[in-house]
Amino acid sequence: MSAADVWVAKDDGSDIVRATAIAGVGRDYNGNITVRLSGGDQTAVTLVHGDVPDRVRAPEDFHRQLLKVTTELSDTAESAIVRPVFDAENGWRWHTEHL
Repeated sequence: MSAADVWVAKDDGSDIVRATAIAGVGRDYNGNITVRLSGGDQTAVTLVHGDVPDRVRAPEDFHRQLLKVTTELSDTAESAIVRPVFDAENGWRWHTEHL
């Protein structure tokens, strides 16, 4: 059995990257959660914008939560996509959908 493909999407779903292509993940002083991709271009994808007026900022450890979720999913046999979700009642969380 081989490891499943795990994908990570932006909160609006406009960009999706393969988790194995992520070289780093961080949170900046504005609350943006950004992943840096491996490879020559060193492209960065912002998954969560911290300055959206109708939403609270993501938790301080939200970028570390992404690492935990993708690591756990990489050990499964089923491919999945992970994306950040915000709702007013529960705040921010990582939502997983199996493909």
